[in-house]
Amino acid sequence: MPITEILEKNAALYTNDTALVEINPQELEKRHTTWREYSLIEPSRTESFRSEITWGEFDKKANRMANFLLTRHIKKGSKVGILLMNCLEWLPIYFGILKSGAMAVPLNFRYTAEEIKYCLELADVDVLIFGPEFTGRLESICDHLPRVKSMLYVGEDCPSFAESYNSLVSYCSSKTPAIPIADTDEAAIYFSSGTTGFPKAIVHLHKSLMHACIVEQKHHHQTRDDVFLCIPPLYHTGAKMHWFGSFLVGGKAVLLKGTRPEWIISAISEEHCTVVWLLVPWAQDILDAIDRGDIKLENYQLSQWRLMHIGAQPVPPSLIKRWKNIFPHHDYDTNYGLSESIGPGAVHLGIENIDHVGAIGVAGYGWETMIVDEKRRPLPRGKVGELAVRGDGVMKCYYKDEKATREVLSPDGWLFTGDMARESDDHFIYLVDRKKDVIITGGENLYPVQIEDFLRKHDAIKDVAVIGLPDHRLGEIAAAIIEVKEGFSLTEDEVNEICLDLPRYQRPRKIFFAAVPRNPTGKIEKPRLRKLYGADQLVAKQNEL
Repeated sequence: MPITEILEKNAALYTNDTALVEINPQELEKRHTTWREYSLIEPSRTESFRSEITWGEFDKKANRMANFLLTRHIKKGSKVGILLMNCLEWLPIYFGILKSGAMAVPLNFRYTAEEIKYCLELADVDVLIFGPEFTGRLESICDHLPRVKSMLYVGEDCPSFAESYNSLVSYCSSKTPAIPIADTDEAAIYFSSGTTGFPKAIVHLHKSLMHACIVEQKHHHQTRDDVFLCIPPLYHTGAKMHWFGSFLVGGKAVLLKGTRPEWIISAISEEHCTVVWLLVPWAQDILDAIDRGDIKLENYQLSQWRLMHIGAQPVPPSLIKRWKNIFPHHDYDTNYGLSESIGPGAVHLGIENIDHVGAIGVAGYGWETMIVDEKRRPLPRGKVGELAVRGDGVMKCYYKDEKATREVLSPDGWLFTGDMARESDDHFIYLVDRKKDVIITGGENLYPVQIEDFLRKHDAIKDVAVIGLPDHRLGEIAAAIIEVKEGFSLTEDEVNEICLDLPRYQRPRKIFFAAVPRNPTGKIEKPRLRKLYGADQLVAKQNEL
């Protein structure tokens, strides 16, 4: 069934139960008050800090959005862009677009004006819904978007080039529009993370979204009593698809606008969250804050918190060892996926396989996996090759790009991920690296993830990225960009001494001390690092070969 029917079911069964909560801790800082003290403030003054809607309100808001779009002649095949920070309006708008029969097109909130223009044009967006954070960027390009018929503004003080979302949509019918939607209808366009270049437009069907709901709930066993804490951006498949497991069973979700460790722990405590999906940097920051004494766990109600899981990037086993030392009762899972496979779940460790931390896991529920050589022939276990996945969550295509689609999608449904991996004798898959990130030095293949995992074990290292730099003799050499933890110091000589435990060919030849840039989903922005440290010419040369 189409995913919109889940919302209608929840609205009918749990009409007055809370569906979504939005929390904005920055409002507390403006008032110079604490999280615990907010409950003593008059309710009329807490709205900017905490707000919520029920399942019944959620469905009505989505219906009003859908019915408004229908008045603007939006129909099946139309595309509606969403350019919003995480907020209470985000998901009702998303489901309203789906209910109208149109395709939702979420946009990365980090995009520059030119990147926004590029994606709107690539996806043939007809209507764009945006928030106040993007007014300046859109004002600079609004006269150069001939395809976009309408711009709807969510917030106060609507700019002159847009229309007010609240003024227009709030007066529309709250009844479900009579638009037939099938599993095979196109539902959404998501953009690839752009870690290997300009983003591609990924088309997903309604059955892909439904598959994500089922997979997530099967993996993490959400019930209606669970409360999901959502921190990552909703434009990306990761956060939303993890929430889908709670959505399927009518569980509450909390949207937290901020990533400070104190805010995360306070939200879990005050909202009684049971399931939390983190990125590696956030988990590290929480552990560091606990170690420093900035967070004293005895001051919080955390006994209900049952699951911490991580995805979007390789997870250092040392991090999970630290986590389990502090939170021994937590279930843990690693989730692997990509936007082309509707985000997380294509491969997962499984909460029962904590003894295999370091692996990304086994094929997820309803998924198949295969590791292949450069000619896409299956490889025996133990050999490094490209990971391929197959299941109902695989994309339909890259929008308007048949060539790119053929490069990654086989006629029989296999999606070739571009990730290098190996399968152990006990059938667990270990991620080795991105195919395009492999460094070839003197004829030897270097996998940056292996070097990064090794270096992250050091107490002074907060984060690390390894890239290839051009070398006239070896072709490429490994360079490590190291971010040192606050309160620690580290020298190049000390790093070189640490690396004596690595095979000689794996040791970084250059060391840089700097912050490691990551995108909103936690992936290291290696194209940015290559450009910054002079490796872009090497990548261009490789692409020519």
